Amino acid sequence: MIDNQRLPQHIAIIMDGNGRWAQARGMVRSKGHQAGVEAVDRITSECSRMGIRFLTLYTFSTENWNRPPEEVNAIMQLLITSLVEETFMKNNVRMRVIGDRERLAPEVRKCIEDCEDHTSANTGLTLVIALSYSSRWEITDAMKRIAQKVKDGTLEPEDINEQTVAENLESHFMPDPELLIRTGGEQRISNYLLWQCAYSELYFTDIFWPDFDEKALYNAIEDYQHRERRFGKTSAQVKADTERK
Repeated sequence: MIDNQRLPQHIAIIMDGNGRWAQARGMVRSKGHQAGVEAVDRITSECSRMGIRFLTLYTFSTENWNRPPEEVNAIMQLLITSLVEETFMKNNVRMRVIGDRERLAPEVRKCIEDCEDHTSANTGLTLVIALSYSSRWEITDAMKRIAQKVKDGTLEPEDINEQTVAENLESHFMPDPELLIRTGGEQRISNYLLWQCAYSELYFTDIFWPDFDEKALYNAIEDYQHRERRFGKTSAQVKADTERK
């Protein structure tokens, strides 16, 4: 049973298994990505209903640019058609994108910018799409920004700390995820939110992303709620902190 008072405020998901889901059914891989969009709608709607504040979806990594061109093109076209602002507005969802936009086609960038702009006043769930994204790219980009500030004389090297790094990341506007879910059976985080997931609870499932439904989401959240989050402290310290609240 899920405790609605202890829901993670930020869930990050690696949506893995679209291609394998399609191949297992004798379909081309693009059909799996289409089915994956339905899962995105399903999980976004449920997270919004539950009161989750942030949902970050690993949609396309910088490494995914190495896939066959026809698959990349199919994913990008699917992205354009799936960003339906009416759906976001109906559910009071704000959409944000993190990633290297310079590599995206102009029509994809415009679609993203329009959707971000039109949903910017929504106050419910923030859906963050990690697109053309990788943590190594994000951290490298943050280091360039920090180095430029030092060069400009607006930042002293000795003043650089964890907060400085966090403030210069693409994801500076969102809290760190409490729960990271990966579908598809693999047990790695694939260059995803490495800085932000330092203390995230990791949950791996064999379910392919197109089959990931509300019940699977509940199972992940329930598993999360049974874990003790110590952040380097002892169990006794965590218990004492809880009792003082």
